Amino acid sequence: MEAHSRMAKLGPYLLFDGVCAEAMTFYKSCLGGELSITTVGDSPMNAGVPPEQQGKVVNARLQSGAIDISASDWLHLSRTPRQGNTVCLYISEGTAVELNEYFGKLSEGADPAVLDPLVEMPFGLYGALTDRYGVRWMFQGQK
Repeated sequence: MEAHSRMAKLGPYLLFDGVCAEAMTFYKSCLGGELSITTVGDSPMNAGVPPEQQGKVVNARLQSGAIDISASDWLHLSRTPRQGNTVCLYISEGTAVELNEYFGKLSEGADPAVLDPLVEMPFGLYGALTDRYGVRWMFQGQK
């Protein structure tokens, strides 16, 4: 296995239908720790996003000891949130090489209707897929 200065991490990613900030604030009150919340309007993604989406959460992260939960509001306008696609396995902080390798292998047999190719975004590398077993995966890594 290749040595990396920073290894990818695996954790849960929760998707909410407009109540992400409220839910993550509740989880912080239960679990303690540090909570960071970024809205669409406060992010580099704000250009071209409809006004009604600007207040939605693009990224929230709660860290408390070994607990590390990431979340956002549902922002994919052409898809509908439903039970089963609102909890993901989230691979983060990896290098482009790592993420491309994991993404390539996990996308074999993936549902092409719910595949977001691994691409460069204002916040770094991003992609998502639903694998051949119906498990949703999200990827976010270094620029």
